[in-house]
Amino acid sequence: MILSLYRAATTAGLPLIDLLLWRRAERGKEDRSRIEERRGVPSLERPPGALVWLHAASLGEAQSILQLVERLLRERPDLSALVTTGTVTSADMLARRLPARALHQYVPVDRLAWVQRFLDYWRPDAAFWVESELWPNLLLEAQARGIPMALINARMSDKSSTAWHRAPGSARRLLDAFDIILAQDETIAARLRGLGAERVSISGNLKLAASALPAEVDALVTLQDAFANRPLWLAASTHPGEEAMVAAAHRHAAGILAAQGGPGLLTILVPRHPQRGSEIAAMIEASGLRVARRSAGDRITAESDIYLADTTGELGLFYRLSPLAFIGGSLVPRGGQNMLEAAQLGCAILHGPHVENFRMIADDLAAAGATRMVENGEGLAGAVAHLLSRPAELRAMAAAAGEAAHIKAGVLDDVVRALAPLLDHARA
Repeated sequence: MILSLYRAATTAGLPLIDLLLWRRAERGKEDRSRIEERRGVPSLERPPGALVWLHAASLGEAQSILQLVERLLRERPDLSALVTTGTVTSADMLARRLPARALHQYVPVDRLAWVQRFLDYWRPDAAFWVESELWPNLLLEAQARGIPMALINARMSDKSSTAWHRAPGSARRLLDAFDIILAQDETIAARLRGLGAERVSISGNLKLAASALPAEVDALVTLQDAFANRPLWLAASTHPGEEAMVAAAHRHAAGILAAQGGPGLLTILVPRHPQRGSEIAAMIEASGLRVARRSAGDRITAESDIYLADTTGELGLFYRLSPLAFIGGSLVPRGGQNMLEAAQLGCAILHGPHVENFRMIADDLAAAGATRMVENGEGLAGAVAHLLSRPAELRAMAAAAGEAAHIKAGVLDDVVRALAPLLDHARA
């Protein structure tokens, strides 16, 4: 009943859907030049032969499957891959990092006519959905066409599980569309089984098998020179509400370091959504701090307090430059961001209490002595000042992070092995 109402609402809601797309484009959340892809209209030619389709919601999920895409295409030379996402930042990253024989398109908005147009054109031979984003029309229409499907790196929070239990029939119907479900851990597998999923196994977290984020050597050298051996720390993937805490932490830590002598503190701030750059810069400048914006090409001077890196795809660069990283989305209730990326590049890590989306990774890094949890903005300020004032302690945390983040290639092996039967049935 609920799924039927959903299908009717998304069919009848065309004027509202178009309005929402237009408003998202106005805010920089849609690519105007490719907006027709969101209506199921292709912008690229379908390659001949077998095609596997992988859908990842946004940047983090897309990064987690890059190794999988590369592995599948390397082992199956007659296969091509289509990767769909829904965000501009993920599209920018994939344009740089997808291998040959892999294409990117924006996922169509979940309106039946647009979904059918998308599937009619691309005709995928197998479909792999990543983590937790299940669009009912797209999923059920693909199932109706007999496309073999898997849910990989499956994630289900306790909050999401509770919500789905209010509509158990719909949950079971959607989960039954998958031939294979690969859960990140036993807790998630149990939640999925509790919702009626029957074909669930545990593969581990694909993020543990992801390669380190890349960085351009020339940019790395240029920034090393610009930072001029100043003490620095990084606030990565911040969300609204956290930037003010970062600015306050900078002010607190800068005062303590200034009393000890030496160069002034520099804080690197990388917001989760770079289109918020102007808003963030205005807020920081209003607090009396001096901001240099990377998107504007601003020069970093000895007087710069905050380097606002409001660009995409450069976190690997800043993790390499900073010994200490605060991972955003964790001091506000957003579930956290992937702290393993910082650990892989040898950063000591700070995070807030909201790390539900990465609980297993957070627990592993904490057990290794690589992280510290802070409860609020005051705790963040104190931790930054403490660690930057104690370089030996900071180095020990960073070393622990690097060791704990050793890539677990077995996760990728298990996923590839589990998906093989679906790919073996792909049409050549």
